[in-house]
Amino acid sequence: MVSASRTAHSIEVTAEGLQEELARLQFQKQALERELAAVVAHLGSVQRALGALESALVTPRAAAPVDEPDASQTDTDTDADKQYGKLTEQVMAYFAKVGDAEVRAREVAAALGRDADSGSINAVRSTLDRLVASSRIQRAGRGLYRTGRS
Repeated sequence: MVSASRTAHSIEVTAEGLQEELARLQFQKQALERELAAVVAHLGSVQRALGALESALVTPRAAAPVDEPDASQTDTDTDADKQYGKLTEQVMAYFAKVGDAEVRAREVAAALGRDADSGSINAVRSTLDRLVASSRIQRAGRGLYRTGRS
């Protein structure tokens, strides 16, 4: 009888431990799914940015006059290229409004309505880093950006 009681208790303890492990694993699975979704979104934005950069290398767009339409752009331009350029324009318009204020990528994303998920925020962050690399804006500190005006 004592042996049966110990066995039943051991089974209960094991079952409780497995229930706790199941709950922990389900929570971890949800967190990993969210992280994977963010990585997939960021991967897409990096691929679009790379595609835009590659097409810029193949057909230099910087040579076109600012006031005239770009002759290298045709109806075959992808939506990704158009979205990529649109985000850059939105970011530059935002910096024109805030002047020389130092802002974080998340603030820029929020102002542009692109703070719904980490992938969208990362797209803004990538655009900011590209603008820093082209000297159109400056990095004011870790995670801080401002216009290039001194």
